[in-house]
Amino acid sequence: MPVRVLGRLVDSHPVVPPEARRGTVRRITEVGEEVLERACRPVPAGEFGSAELAALIDDMFATQYIADGAGLAANQVGVDLRLFVYDCWDEEGVRHVGHILNPVLDEADPGERRLLEESEGCLSVPGAAITVPRADRAVARGFDKDGNPLVIEGRGYFARCLQHETDHLDGRLYLSRLSKRDRRAVLRESAEAREAVLAKRERKAAELAG
Repeated sequence: MPVRVLGRLVDSHPVVPPEARRGTVRRITEVGEEVLERACRPVPAGEFGSAELAALIDDMFATQYIADGAGLAANQVGVDLRLFVYDCWDEEGVRHVGHILNPVLDEADPGERRLLEESEGCLSVPGAAITVPRADRAVARGFDKDGNPLVIEGRGYFARCLQHETDHLDGRLYLSRLSKRDRRAVLRESAEAREAVLAKRERKAAELAG
């Protein structure tokens, strides 16, 4: 199947990304924690290319992998930086893998997009999902870890991923897009499923480490 790594088409890519193999699993922050409720600070240009930044990205890939996530923002591992990673399929069966720093979503002409009402969950609200309207197309502009410009376009579910993760970096959980009634329902569902979800993550983390 086709794969785009950092927006570039490649012949193949490992099921477990190399970054996840190198990384260390971190704890995923959960709804109610302050770090998820404020906008993240931009990654300073002076940190591009640093070993610390590369290690953070590796850790985020490892954490996303063991949680079966499509994307993960830095504040979901407690880090106040405008950065997210992704490993997500789009509606045409293309797998997208990569990271993006200081992303900004293009404001598409409303006439060029439509809203898709599909199920959406969040690793910081474990075990719950609900229908959330999102645009069927999104373009994120930012930089890779070395400071090279990136333009990442997503359609369908990958567009949803780009919007969801950028929301995180703006200090916004998908719960904020729901009615109070739906928000309460999602939180109840998460409370009931949380223990089993975290246990599954622990098992997968042990497998990755082994």
